[in-house]
Amino acid sequence: MTAVPNTLLAALETCDMLEIDGLHAFDFSLDEEDHLHIECMDGRALKRWVFSMAQIEAATFDASLQSWLITGESGEHRLVCLDATGGDNEDDEHEDA
Repeated sequence: MTAVPNTLLAALETCDMLEIDGLHAFDFSLDEEDHLHIECMDGRALKRWVFSMAQIEAATFDASLQSWLITGESGEHRLVCLDATGGDNEDDEHEDA
């Protein structure tokens, strides 16, 4: 079992994808002003969230649900930091000899 980072900021630095309120978000970043920006599609609707560094630092980890609780302008949100799995089309079995 992997250790849980002590802060949400540390967790964000090592994850590839976020889940926010049950929605998967591949598009998230920290900008120059240290704001966390998250975007994802919910059906045809683009949803956006922005969290300040103070809100990120105040986030708490819920060990029972393995998620972070963060409070933003629109209320409380649940974040799950995920590692995305990728694949490639390289076929190592059929190498030219």
